[in-house]
Amino acid sequence: MPLHLYNTLSGQLEPLTPRDGQPLGIYACGPTVYDYGHIGNFRTFVHVDILRRFLRLQNVPLRHVMNITDVDDKIIRNATAAGVSIHDYTPKFERAFQEDLHTLRIEQPEMLVRATDHIPEMVALIETLVQRGAAYRGEDGSYYFRIASFPGYGKLSKKDLSGMEDGARVDVDEYDKDSARDFALWKAARAGEQKWEASIGAGRPGWHIECSAMAMRYLGESFDLHAGGEDLMFPHHENEIAQSESATGKTFARHWMHVRFLLVEGKKMSKSLGNFFTLRDLLLRGYKSSAIRFLLASVPYRNQLNFTFDGLTESTQAVERLRTFAQRLRAGGFAEGSNAALTAATETAGKNFIAAMEDDLNTAEARAAIFELVRAANTAADHNELRSGDVQPMLAVLAQFDAVFSVLEDHDAEAARFAMEWAEREGRLDAAATAALASYALSDAEIDTMVAERNAARAARNFARADVLRQDLAAKGILIEDGKDGVRWRRK
Repeated sequence: MPLHLYNTLSGQLEPLTPRDGQPLGIYACGPTVYDYGHIGNFRTFVHVDILRRFLRLQNVPLRHVMNITDVDDKIIRNATAAGVSIHDYTPKFERAFQEDLHTLRIEQPEMLVRATDHIPEMVALIETLVQRGAAYRGEDGSYYFRIASFPGYGKLSKKDLSGMEDGARVDVDEYDKDSARDFALWKAARAGEQKWEASIGAGRPGWHIECSAMAMRYLGESFDLHAGGEDLMFPHHENEIAQSESATGKTFARHWMHVRFLLVEGKKMSKSLGNFFTLRDLLLRGYKSSAIRFLLASVPYRNQLNFTFDGLTESTQAVERLRTFAQRLRAGGFAEGSNAALTAATETAGKNFIAAMEDDLNTAEARAAIFELVRAANTAADHNELRSGDVQPMLAVLAQFDAVFSVLEDHDAEAARFAMEWAEREGRLDAAATAALASYALSDAEIDTMVAERNAARAARNFARADVLRQDLAAKGILIEDGKDGVRWRRK
């Protein structure tokens, strides 16, 4: 069955399928590179990644476009405060975003495009809107979209705009969430601001026109899915629809996906409350990138996630449980044959995982299906009832799970080194951060080598050397467990 995804526009679950056998076109709002991304941003990016990974698991061809907003009010404000041009200001934060995507195992879209590379497309779109009577030039030379010209305004956010004041304007990119006003498409050149020379006059684009122009440039005038955080629904996405459909007369995006933001310890994330965290803040506290990703994906995208440090600890333990289970299966040593009950449990887990993901990307139910299998298989192994014939089907289900969640392979050591290098460059590498990062600075392969050396020392009855290696691993946060079915290790 195809994935059924909630469509914000229709308010219903609908099958998400490509048009006419073409690759499924997805436009996902990317970052505004004025600062480092916070965990609320990355919850959205992780869930869009979950979507694309599941579609690829189902062999759905994709054309996924994500934008980089590298000119807007916040960027201009911060660049001006720093005394540099926006072209000198934004590259640092664009690189940081790319590093954070890699750290969280978020796949690159088929196309990652910058706003400033598409000024001509934006100007052409504005000219079309003027010709159609949907946009006009203000007294200051700026261009505005005339909301009254688009009767469907509000159909995405379901806002009651009956009290809208005709002709009222707003020229800032972000404004009151309940305010419906003619919004700026092109802002006339102002002293000290970055500007582009254009047929409509020198100036710069408004935020909303950027996404419309880039989406239609790479996906066509009408495409399959537009995704983003819930905070973008109004006014940004509402404005995208109005200006795009006014220009083309066609449905802009057939399907809309919005990811809810998160709370931190039950409160809205805010710098003033001291609960505002970037990915890098969490890495410097010693939390693993895999655990952060797993926690951000743990609650279905339409439900609010309460991000807590207890939850992050539980997520760390959950990832370790999955990795330890996979390691136990690969270690072998099981009697020949297969266990009929485990065969059935494995098939059920695989089916339940797929069914949960097909049902509006229900990541909570998908996780539960896999952990039920882990519980049943570990219990069987503890009683010597897991057979060699059970191993490969279970590993296949785990591989299917990890094709979407991407937490089983160990990339935590790489993330730790990245965080340490970044913190050193920024002057944030203190003793506490160094100690925290050391707890997962070894890769699985490096640990396996040390454990094998320790096992060889024991086999040679060189117990003093074996104890030194065990203590060295313990100092690095790695615990050795000698069990009846072999030697296993786990991270603290």
